[in-house]
Amino acid sequence: MNALSPGELPQLLLAVSLLLATTQVCGALARRIGQPSVLGELTAGILLGPTLFGRVAPELCARLFPQTGGQATAFSVLTIVSIVLFLTVAGLEVNLARLFARLRVASAVGVAGIVVPFVTGFGAAYLWPAILGAEGGVEPLVFALFMGTALAISALPVIAKTLVDLDLYRTDLGALVIGSAVFDDLIGWTLFGLVVGLFREATPGIAGMGAEIAITVVSVGLALTVGRALALRCLRWIDRGARDAGGVVAFVVCAAFASAALTESVGHGALMGAFLAGVVMGGTIETSPRRLIALERLVGVVFAPLFFGSLGLRVDFVANFDLELVLVVFAIACVGKVLGCGLAARWSGLPASEAWAVGFGMNARGAMEMAMALVALQYQIISEQLFVALVVMALATSAMSGPLMKRLIGRSVRRLFLAHLDPRTFVPALLGQDRSEAIRGLSQVTAAVARLDPAVLADAVLAREAIMSTGVGQGIAIPHARMPGLAAPVVALGVSNAGIDFGAPDGDLARLIVLVVTPEHDDLIQIELMAEIARTFQHAETRRAVAHARSFEELSEVLRDAPGMERRPG
Repeated sequence: MNALSPGELPQLLLAVSLLLATTQVCGALARRIGQPSVLGELTAGILLGPTLFGRVAPELCARLFPQTGGQATAFSVLTIVSIVLFLTVAGLEVNLARLFARLRVASAVGVAGIVVPFVTGFGAAYLWPAILGAEGGVEPLVFALFMGTALAISALPVIAKTLVDLDLYRTDLGALVIGSAVFDDLIGWTLFGLVVGLFREATPGIAGMGAEIAITVVSVGLALTVGRALALRCLRWIDRGARDAGGVVAFVVCAAFASAALTESVGHGALMGAFLAGVVMGGTIETSPRRLIALERLVGVVFAPLFFGSLGLRVDFVANFDLELVLVVFAIACVGKVLGCGLAARWSGLPASEAWAVGFGMNARGAMEMAMALVALQYQIISEQLFVALVVMALATSAMSGPLMKRLIGRSVRRLFLAHLDPRTFVPALLGQDRSEAIRGLSQVTAAVARLDPAVLADAVLAREAIMSTGVGQGIAIPHARMPGLAAPVVALGVSNAGIDFGAPDGDLARLIVLVVTPEHDDLIQIELMAEIARTFQHAETRRAVAHARSFEELSEVLRDAPGMERRPG
């Protein structure tokens, strides 16, 4: 490794500061126009890299962002640290219990979402490697495996953010998409570890591939069983003796880097180890969003933007932009993923519009695709033209995912959830210290209106809660269930003065708990009701007014005047 000279250190620090500041500005602008922040962060790198800044001031660009030397090596190490932390946090979002709870449908969609695009990408790359941008010295089999894997992967963080933006994250449809994406990511990163291992072999053959597959499967299996048991025991021991979450955060980071070092040393790449470490430690009380919110914010605000900004510094996006290659990659990616997931969801019993919404939701590639593309470029598996095509495809599929999902599920018809509230289902002083007690309390009043057994209703809501926590953030939770024999939806609203932990992504305790019970076979009304509830309570003044309401009449007045409440004519 080249050492930093005295003059290079201040240049490195200035370059990092400039890149981070630019990613923040461009990311904020992207969010303002309704696009994912990663689009702005990548744009920041393109502006500062050889695409623009390198043309306007080539000497200054070369000094700040050199391609060789000690400064370049140090900057590369910083980006590796950034992507390791980013993938660890992405892995922490994986809840294996949530996946197993919806295993049949999620696995069907997940398998189809891996197999169909993998076969499509593998076949095209194996038959036409030169057309798709394989480097001259790479084995056709390795290149085909990479393309199949890259086109099969989904971007769990981007998918989750899209569902949150559409107010779908805590719905049954959202749980299905997230579970399928978890399945895809586990298989996809396992395959990518296999690709990296095969590439490092001088002459990969059937025997070498068999050995790599065995090593990969055994490693993942041990990590998810023995490794998870040991990690959870350590996390609980640390959490019991710590005054705050600092010890847990330190353990998570240390375990992530150790896992990344292990997979890198055995030839499967550090990224696989980082993601797997997150999966192993995720989905527990100790690693809940509320406990690790400081780590997630640091990674989301600092390290992730640095990594995605650095992608734009790698190549000249104008000189290496091949429109024909971009269109081919985009078409193969979309056809394989949307058809595979959409048809599997339809086969699993979803209505046509929701099935295709699942397909387009799973089509978002985003950050995961870019991480794979960068490693493949560094290992010289792909050309710079294909790297640009993969990045453009990742951004395009991420940008189109939300609007197409919104269009497919028919969000033009919205139902006023106030119409499904009842004076008997408003509890201005909800008792209970945890989510189970709160849900049972609301189920008691709801069951009388819905003519259901209170215990059966509470058990159904708690079973749904076990699949995915229903805290949506900003002090709101929306537990829900679909019940057989119910003629119309029933909504209950409880106010908890102390607040209850419903596992919200922002870590806030829920003070407004809205229980939504809908007929078993009416999928759309549940989505519409929950989305409208989330939109209604997005305003702080509405939340405060509802929390202070002491009668159903006061509550009704607040909700009727709330910004964003839409009334149907007549």
